[in-house]
This record gives sequence, structure tokens and C-alpha cells, in this order.
Amino acid sequence: MPHNLVIVESPAKVKTIKKFLGSSYTVAASNGHVRDLPKSQLGIDVEHDFEPKYITIRGKGDTLAALRKAAKKADRVYLATDPDREGEAISWHLAASLKLDEKKMRRITFNEITKNAVKAALKQYRSIDMDLVNAQQARRILDRMVGYGISPVLWAKVKRGLSAGRVQSVTLRIIAEREAEINAFIPEEYWSLDAILEIAGEKRLLTAKYYGSEHKKQTIGSKAQLDEIVAEIEKATFLITDIKTSQRSRKAPLPFITSTMQQEASKVLNFPTQKTMRLAQQLYEGVDVKGRGTVGLITYLRTDSTRVSAEAVEATKEYITNNYGQEYVASFTEMKKSGKKTQDAHEAIRPSDVTLTPEVVKASLSREQLRLYQLIWKRFVASQMKPAQYEGTSVKIAAGQHYFTVSTSRVVFAGYQSAYVESEVEKAESNVLVKGLTKETKLKQAELESKQHFTQPPPHYTEASLVKALEELGIGRPSTYAPTIALLLGRRYVTKEEKNLYVTEIGEVVNRIMLSSFPAIVDVNFTANMETLLDTVEEGEVEWKELIRNFYPDLEEAVQVAEKELEAVKIEDEVTDVICEECGRNMVVKYGPHGKFLACSGFPECRNTKPYLEKIGVPCPKCGKEVVIRKTKKGRRYYGCEDNPDCDFMSWPKPTAEICPACGKCLVEKGSKLVCPDEKCGYNRNNEKKS
Repeated sequence: MPHNLVIVESPAKVKTIKKFLGSSYTVAASNGHVRDLPKSQLGIDVEHDFEPKYITIRGKGDTLAALRKAAKKADRVYLATDPDREGEAISWHLAASLKLDEKKMRRITFNEITKNAVKAALKQYRSIDMDLVNAQQARRILDRMVGYGISPVLWAKVKRGLSAGRVQSVTLRIIAEREAEINAFIPEEYWSLDAILEIAGEKRLLTAKYYGSEHKKQTIGSKAQLDEIVAEIEKATFLITDIKTSQRSRKAPLPFITSTMQQEASKVLNFPTQKTMRLAQQLYEGVDVKGRGTVGLITYLRTDSTRVSAEAVEATKEYITNNYGQEYVASFTEMKKSGKKTQDAHEAIRPSDVTLTPEVVKASLSREQLRLYQLIWKRFVASQMKPAQYEGTSVKIAAGQHYFTVSTSRVVFAGYQSAYVESEVEKAESNVLVKGLTKETKLKQAELESKQHFTQPPPHYTEASLVKALEELGIGRPSTYAPTIALLLGRRYVTKEEKNLYVTEIGEVVNRIMLSSFPAIVDVNFTANMETLLDTVEEGEVEWKELIRNFYPDLEEAVQVAEKELEAVKIEDEVTDVICEECGRNMVVKYGPHGKFLACSGFPECRNTKPYLEKIGVPCPKCGKEVVIRKTKKGRRYYGCEDNPDCDFMSWPKPTAEICPACGKCLVEKGSKLVCPDEKCGYNRNNEKKS
């Protein structure tokens, strides 16, 4: 009987797939990549048409030796690495490292690790897709050129250990620009006004919100404007002028793709993107389910396609019919289509078997695995169900020339929401008072309630909203979102507090250098266009080295210019008047992973260090001592008194020595303005220093 070798990427898959195949199959793992570019050098022969120099990854020698031995004994070798560019490249590297005979080498892929999928893949083998391999090679080499070309410039300018990256640097820019927008934001005052109304024959009160004039919505921008409106309303009679009832529907959400799974898991489960991907990988590779053995619970987790196989749709329709009713099953015409261009290499992320409900597998999963699987399972089932139907009622109420509105809605058919409700869907409200209203209903003013508000700055990016932004801008691909965010956090260019992402001081420095010296690398359109070009390589339309040939000369020139310019303005260690208490020398300012710190100028003989408290030349408004730049434990910058903890003054925006003429507080800098920190005061003026 012929003997077959199946090579997968991870040992977890070995355990799952072994149970599906007979004794004539050996299943082994490569543990990911076996070859890569060397770490110690660029690894690309620029003089010979950018030929990459691949070497065996350190520590993979024993793995390759075992695989070679198994491959020699096998009549057929199935390369079953992941069904994407990276997986195709791993198969190609394996074929080269193992010196596989093309006659017995077979490339197979499966979108889910189930018995049927694996057995079907063995029959549908093919050769290695070199377009996919070349797209991966092009990405890898572009990233290596950017990283190895620019990082040494950052070492010379700031400190060793920093890095630049084709996707990482533009992502840092996006976060930094949002933070600058937030810092420059000046709140604007506005007021809300509610009329609390008595209804004839009813004990309960009706609350109506101020709308404006009959045909135009109006914002109340000041207390004076509010007082004027209230004075007119108090003399008026409240009359119902219009009642409208409407029907609307909300379509079921699409099944998850990588980015939407990461976003929803962040919002609903509070999972970081890296954690979501790790758990999804475990669910995909296989879990030991009681009574079923090891089963891959979900389809492949790196995808940007919402396509679903006909078999999965039919199985899900049957499940919905049996558990919810035929009236809940969506027709194909009711399914939403994705408008954006996708690679469409795989299906959407879905359960590999819809009958394996969260309740069935609950005892076999960890709490976190179960929470993610439940989210994926519910979302997919909901995607195959009919829309939710709402009945809305809108009432317009006149008070002289001013109008108020009351709007409510109720669910008349739950549809897909019987299985799943998205995080952003607001709960429908049913107001029984509205139902009995007519134009003849008599209303009487009981009370007018007003409240002061201020416009809010755009929110800080969270991991979820950043993934959404990267996807919308076309930066990166499903497999890159989580590693990019993890890299920025790991390098301490960005810190996370609660769910919000903030740029650290070291991140600001790196971003400034990238913007001034390498504007093309951090240009959003350039980076998005490069992703499109990589897709054309995958589709076989562009030769992969053509991308490199066009890209490299501009990068090399930018690096050479930056090296000269940065060398001319290279900053030496700034000597301070702080004396080292251990040896008596003056201390100097150095850069570390968390930003600036003080170190003894006698290093390495004296290794004394201490925090660097940079004064900004402003007296503390509480005690009169100096205000200094401080950082939170995670590296976010703020301003505080040098006498902390005895004085507790702190401010996120930079304080100034100027006093607000309206209320006497210290003004703070907001972009090109000086602003009173008290929103209720609202005083602001141009900052002449930044004009």
C-alpha cells in the first residue's frame, strides 16, 4: 500500500487531521516557516535583480531533518499549509528545503479542518501557485527594505532598538494625527430642551425633545438663546400637528471576516486583536469535543470575503427552520453583498458544522474560547435569517413657532435578532403613551427641562476602530492588523489605557522623523496603492520584481538624504545642571524605551540614572513651583507639578502662564488656540506664538 506524508504548519493540526486519515498517512508539522531572510543583513542581492537570499531559520534544523526522513519514505507528499499567501510560501520553502520530487509533491488546501474537507482536499490537489508565492515574496522584501533601510536612521537620530515599517509607520501616523486632532479640539457649547407634558386622561407624563421651527432643525447654541426660546414657549399652547407611523427593516449582518471579527470581539468581549486571533486559531485547528473527537470548529480565520458555500447555507437554513421556524429563513435575494474589492480567496468565518452549537461544545472549550465561538456561531446563523422589522411612530408638537418631537419604535418581527444583536444596534423602545395620541389630544406643559452640553472631540482610536480605519483605507490585509498593533504597543510607540490608544513621547519622535524624511512611506494613499499592486502580483498581472525595481531607488535616495541631513542636526547628549549624587558629575539627557531620562555623564564607570523632569517654564497654578512633563506608567505624557505628590496639580493639555480674563484659571494650549480649561467658561483666543 502506498504511503503518504501530509505536512501542516502546527502540531495542533496534526492531532486533528490524524483522526481523519488511515494508517497509510503520516501527518507532520513544520511549525510555521522553515526558511527566511537572514536577520544579520538585508538578505536581498540588490546588484543581481533583488534576488532574495533565503536561509534555514535557526532552530529548524531538527524539524527539517525529520521531515526529510519522512518524505524519503513517502510515495506522495501533501503540502497542507494554510490557504493564503503565507501558507503558499511556506509550502514553496518546504519543497525547496526538502528537495521534493515534483512528481510526488502535491499542494492541498482546506478552508475548514473537518473530515469531509480534508478528504476532499486530498482528491483536489494541485501544484504550488507561484503567483501567491511571489505576492508574499514581494511583500516580505518590501517590508525588509523599509525596515532595514530606515531603522538605522532612527538609531542614529534617537536610540538603538527603534524600528520603521511599511505598514507600522503609516499606522502610527494615523494614531498620531487623531491625537493631534483631539488635542486641538475646542468644545462648543449647546443646550438641550425637553418639554414634560401632561396628557388629558393620563397619569404618566410625556417627554418631547426640542426640534426647532416647523421645517428646520435648530441647535440652541447659548444660554441667552435658550432663555429667549423658553420665554416664547411658556406663553404658548402645545398642539399635536402631525403623527406618522412608519415601517422599517434592518437587514441581517454579514458573516464575520477577519476585521469585523476583531472589531466585534473588542467591543463585545473586550478582547485585544492578538487574543482574538490566537483563540480563533485554536478553534480553527481543532478542539477535542466530547463524543466527536478532535474537530476544527470554525473555517479559516484570515479572510476578507463574505462568501459562504452552498452546503453551509443549506445546512444553516435547515437548522433555522427546525429551531426558529421557516418564516425566519432568509432567501438569497435578502442576503447582503460586500461592495468593496476582496481577494475572495476563502469563505467568511463561520462554524464548520452549524449543529455544533455553543451549548453542545460548552464543556469542551475554555471560557474565552466559548465566548468567541458563541459570537462567531450566532453571527453566522443570524446572517442567514430574515431582517428584523420595526414599527416607528413620530409625533410633532407645536408650541407657537417652536416645535418638539417624540419618536419611538418597537420590534414587530425579531427576524435575525432572535439569534444575534450587533453591538451598535440600539434597543427599540415602545412608548404606550404615543400609541393613543391623536391631533385632538390635549397637552399641557408641566415643566421645561434644559441642560448644557459641549461638543466632544473625535474619540481616541481603540483597537477595534483602528482595525476598521485600516480596512477602510486599504492599509494592510487581514493577517497584518493584529501584528501591526501588537508591534506598536511592544515598541512602546503607542500605549493603551482602558481601550484607548495613545501615542507616547518616543512614538511622537519617530513619527516626526518619518513625516519629515520619509513622507512617501507614511503616505496613506501610497501604502494602500502598494497593497493593490501586491494583489495584482497574486492575480498574475504584474511581475513581482517589477514592484521592487520601481520602489527601491526612491527609498535608497530618501535614506541617503536623511542620513546626511540627520547627521548635520544630530543632537548630542544634553548636559543638565543636575549633579549625580554618586560621583559628582553633571547628568545628561538620554532617550530610553519610555522616552527621556537622566544618566550620569560618567557612564560606563557610573551607571546612575533617574527620571528626567523637563520644565516647561510655567509656574504651578496651585503652589507656584515648576510645571514639568511627566508620563503615566504606560508612557502617556501629561503635565504635573515638580513637587508631586505634595502638590496634585496635573493637566493633559499643556498649561501656560497666562490667566483667563473671564474666570482667572490658567489657560492651556489647544492647537493654535489658548483655551480656558473650564468648559463652562468657554474663553479662547489665538496663540500668537503658534499663529
